[in-house]
Amino acid sequence: MVIDRDTLQKKIIGARFYDDFDLSTKPLGNKPNKRQGSPRDAVGHGTHTASIVAGTAVANASYYGLARGKAKGGVPSARIAAYKACSTDGCSGSTILKAIEDALSDGVDIISISIGQSSVFQPDFLSDPIAIGAFHAAEKGVMVICSAGNEGPEPYTVVNSAPWLFTVAASTVDRDLQSIVILGNKRSYQGTAINFSPLNSSKAYPLAFGENVAARFVSPSDARNCAPGSLDSKKVAGKIVICLNDNPTISRMIKKLVVEDAKAKGLILIDEEKRSSLLDSGIFPFTEVGKQSGSPILNYLNSTKNPTATILPTFEVPNFKPAPIIADFSSRGPGSLTEDILKPDIVAPGVAILAAMIPKSNMGDLLPGMKPSSFGIRSGTSMACPHVTGAMAFVKSIHPNWSYSMIKSALMTTATTSNNLGKPITNTSNYNGNPHEMGVGEISPLGALHPGLVFETTTKDYLRFLCYYGYKEKAIRSMSNRNFSCPRNSAKELISNVNYPSISIGELDRSQGAKRVKRIVTNVGPPNATFFSSLRAPPGLTVKVIPKKLSFTTSVKKLLLKVSFNSKYASKGYNYGAILLFDGSHTVHITFVVNVV
Repeated sequence: MVIDRDTLQKKIIGARFYDDFDLSTKPLGNKPNKRQGSPRDAVGHGTHTASIVAGTAVANASYYGLARGKAKGGVPSARIAAYKACSTDGCSGSTILKAIEDALSDGVDIISISIGQSSVFQPDFLSDPIAIGAFHAAEKGVMVICSAGNEGPEPYTVVNSAPWLFTVAASTVDRDLQSIVILGNKRSYQGTAINFSPLNSSKAYPLAFGENVAARFVSPSDARNCAPGSLDSKKVAGKIVICLNDNPTISRMIKKLVVEDAKAKGLILIDEEKRSSLLDSGIFPFTEVGKQSGSPILNYLNSTKNPTATILPTFEVPNFKPAPIIADFSSRGPGSLTEDILKPDIVAPGVAILAAMIPKSNMGDLLPGMKPSSFGIRSGTSMACPHVTGAMAFVKSIHPNWSYSMIKSALMTTATTSNNLGKPITNTSNYNGNPHEMGVGEISPLGALHPGLVFETTTKDYLRFLCYYGYKEKAIRSMSNRNFSCPRNSAKELISNVNYPSISIGELDRSQGAKRVKRIVTNVGPPNATFFSSLRAPPGLTVKVIPKKLSFTTSVKKLLLKVSFNSKYASKGYNYGAILLFDGSHTVHITFVVNVV
């Protein structure tokens, strides 16, 4: 990639960095400590995510030939102000807060944060630096978009779940990267990986199971999982090794390094479930298969006296179906802090995303003659987050007078829940995705340009949310710097009434009758419009929309919408559905989640 200096200067209009000072070192005399850091990206994460938002169009981009095509960000004309709030040691909460405050002071329009703390140690809303900083941003009309986290597929793992944040889950794209295993019996099995294997189909290599090439005094489980120190290099050298991936404490990269260090020819990793994120093994032959392919590979290994195999280099499968699929690593809801706000909000591409990268100088990882690539392929909700940031910037460029909460609503109520086969979006287990996995669905930026109706969430809504959640007025005033008083009737069950583009009810008791929630809808389409409601409700859950018809005029742009839920005959647990408002040309999709107890 060649970009001239003038273009770069126009693209990146500011860059800040934050030193972590050694407090034990005192400055000499009255001179301050010299700053040691740099705003330059040292690992590539920030470069990758920034280029997804606003990268300049580059023709014939690829990662050593993979994913070749024209690359560009969501809004190539947008400018980037970068704030390097993290180091190789992690992300300090105080530094994140400082970076957000600096961004607001600098006058940025949108803040994209591809950072997420562990869901296990997730702080509450008034202790979370991202939530606090983003609240200040919301007060100034600046939207903050955040990644949902990479701790899926377990429930209650979603982070960055404050209602004033736009929380993004990750999905696959319609491009698959595959690496084929060919066994000595000429049968081949599809695996997934990013590798530039020098092996080919004309020569096969001895095949061995990790447990059968174990070092002395090593447990069978460690050897099966190719744990550090578990393999005998004398038994491994020159062979393709099969490892299992049933020990979550040993990463795929560690297994790869263990096998490679033992002088193996390659690694076949068998996983119980197909993984969304692809391991980049460089020139080392590697591929990952699910149990459906893993079983016949093991059967061949155990039924053949001299089993052999080879691993072919990665190739691209375009127009792959089905897509999108919810990534297995993408963190899931419900939110652990409150179930009365649906999180994540939305899903966006976050698997095997090609974007700009810092060229690696370690030529030992490359094939002879290869130069470091200006692009990289990465996966994570970190990559999904800037897709939504770019979409918001795109909609804002067309509708400059819309607030960011209106744009957030437009993206949410026009999201798609269907894949490229016209069927419901699924997860990696081939089950239909639910709102706790994908929010309201996959972003559809073009659809968001004409949503028909929007749900505008104001700072007052957010303040009331904090009251309903149980925070004291003093704490709320301290954070917001406003002379604000909580409503007299403040209870957690009222959180569902926050004017949000989706509806979530954390608990609905069968014996307590119907629960009614309220929303204010704003017409952003033709002034004279009438919307009729329809429902997609699960069996047994009685849902009523009042009124059934919403009539807007030149003088009536906002209307009250009430929705009642009665769970008397509903199944216990989470009930998912949607309310559809239709005026003949616009369909407003309002996702709801009701937990029946």
